[in-house]
Amino acid sequence: MTEELEKYILSHIEPEGDYLYRLYRATNIYLLRGRMASGHLQGRLLKMLVRMISPKNILEVGTFSGYSAICMAEGLPEGGKVYTFEINDEQEDFTRPWIEGSPVADKIEFIIGNAITEAPKLGIEFDMAFIDGDKRTYMETYEMAMRVVRRGGFILADNTLWDGHVTDRAYDNDKQTRGIESFNDYTANDPRVECVILPLRDGLTLLRKK
Repeated sequence: MTEELEKYILSHIEPEGDYLYRLYRATNIYLLRGRMASGHLQGRLLKMLVRMISPKNILEVGTFSGYSAICMAEGLPEGGKVYTFEINDEQEDFTRPWIEGSPVADKIEFIIGNAITEAPKLGIEFDMAFIDGDKRTYMETYEMAMRVVRRGGFILADNTLWDGHVTDRAYDNDKQTRGIESFNDYTANDPRVECVILPLRDGLTLLRKK
């Protein structure tokens, strides 16, 4: 996508709003790999998908700066909740104030810990999950999500095209690329789900649990 076309798209969709704009800017100023935050286009898509699915409980794996959690919380109906896990405890000092200061703070539960082991302990049946954590453990995260997401629920996975590395043999020995490739190969043939990959930003996979 050209820069001109991207600007055109962003000018013809719902604005991200001042708070998210400031969060995205701060993410890129103060954090390494700031582009990992969802950003305007994907953030509005996440909100729209939540509006369409109308989940009560959402599980997010990989909070990072909190941008995507806030976007999903914006789309939640009254009483809905996003439970977002971040395994890197060094992230907390940046992320928690942004989440707690957001207009949807009451709809977000920010948890420091390993979602693979800790999310099932919540005892919650989730309607939707968003996987955006360590690419090397996508398979383990996916299997955990399949256990806690209800039948008919949805699982979203980010970065599934991984800057095109999934088709570049120069990255065959890269563990993160291999993790994404294994996830893509497996979910494409998993009879438990329906699967589609959107070529949005770095690739977004949508899965529906049968």
